[in-house]
Amino acid sequence: MFGRSALQRALRDHFKGLELTDIVTAARDFPITSRVDVHAALDQLAGQRSGRLLGIHSPMNHETPTIAHLITRGPFPVDVGPLQHDEVDVGDAAPIRCLKNGLWLLRAGDVPLAILLSPTVRHGQSGGVHVEIAVPTGEPGARVSDEVFRELETRVGAGRTYRGRVISLESYYDPSGRGGAVKVHRLNKVSRDQVILPQTTISLLDRNIASFVGARGQIKRLGFSGKKGLLFYGPPGTGKTHTIHYLASQLPEHTTLLVTAEQLVFIGEYFRLARFLQPAMMIIEDVDLIARERGHLTLGAGQEMLLNKLLNEMDGLREDADVVFILTTNRPGELEPALAARPGRIDQAIEFPLPDEEGRRKLIELYSRGLEVPPDLLDVVVRRTKGASPAFIKELMRRSAQFQIERGADSLLQRASVDAAIEEMVFVGGALNLKLLGGSSADLSAIRES
Repeated sequence: MFGRSALQRALRDHFKGLELTDIVTAARDFPITSRVDVHAALDQLAGQRSGRLLGIHSPMNHETPTIAHLITRGPFPVDVGPLQHDEVDVGDAAPIRCLKNGLWLLRAGDVPLAILLSPTVRHGQSGGVHVEIAVPTGEPGARVSDEVFRELETRVGAGRTYRGRVISLESYYDPSGRGGAVKVHRLNKVSRDQVILPQTTISLLDRNIASFVGARGQIKRLGFSGKKGLLFYGPPGTGKTHTIHYLASQLPEHTTLLVTAEQLVFIGEYFRLARFLQPAMMIIEDVDLIARERGHLTLGAGQEMLLNKLLNEMDGLREDADVVFILTTNRPGELEPALAARPGRIDQAIEFPLPDEEGRRKLIELYSRGLEVPPDLLDVVVRRTKGASPAFIKELMRRSAQFQIERGADSLLQRASVDAAIEEMVFVGGALNLKLLGGSSADLSAIRES
């Protein structure tokens, strides 16, 4: 029989004194991104059945609490406690409050059932949401368990908590108290006219992303793959990340997963989320940090493992997966050849070159913001930024505005402000500063124009 804790007495009363051998459990683990949807679904399911909700206190932080822990004795007993909640950031103005641990004691007709909600713990860290259902043995209990799980999975699958959001995984909790396992990135909205790229690059982006997504359903019906792999390459500061912000805002039905270099250790979980949240777009930034050519002297055992994991996950996506993954690199020459060895890894490489004269003119006009740039000065800045990246031009205009303000001048940009900004950025700061600002490819003879 059950033990004597308050929780065990509640379970014993609910199951009317059944022996442990008369109870069977089944469990599902959901990704951490489904936490809000799982909580809402369980609330709705419980509301359709009579019963009550108990808070659960578990002293175990190293493993997933299960119903077996609830009904058996041990050195660290799980017992009734207050209902504990986390505030989860989903990208809205206010977070959503979600239950951390809970036990619903319900009835489905004549069948008693218990539903446990708890965090999935892996290696001491929360890695998802654990839902476990306990019912009496026998056909009626099995039928109820299957029905509840089907309904739960349908509701969770229809959830749209992170749809249209840009998210990444975090390995810590925010000091403010909000659950930090999923971070929502609030990116600036980037419109089409703010994407200053050569027409060839724009055409490739349109065809391989917007047009492909629009035609994906028909493509799949014809028997072709629904996944797409792209490689964005070019010098630092040429607009790869800026363009990704634009693409994320143009795909409101997609969840964007942002994978930075330090998070590549979670690459398996990211691909799991991409499959769960599809349609999804996965961004793997600076992939050259792990995907260098295998003979590269600096490729260590850890990098080799991550590279193999990345390649295996890319191959492992089903052909009908609605996933677009974009890899970015500043050093395409150092990439592992295996990335492009087979279709399905990289379908299209898209170059982000340094801007030409027309591109620099548009960038200066874009980043001048509230400044008025006289036509003759605009021509000068276009000439002097030959070979410079968009990032360099953006900082040049900001710093020119600062010098303009310090001089007490109006919004009509003066040549002296531009000269002072270039002097500080290029010559006073030295070669390292120029490289950091994205100007290492700039034509110094053009910049020195007086």
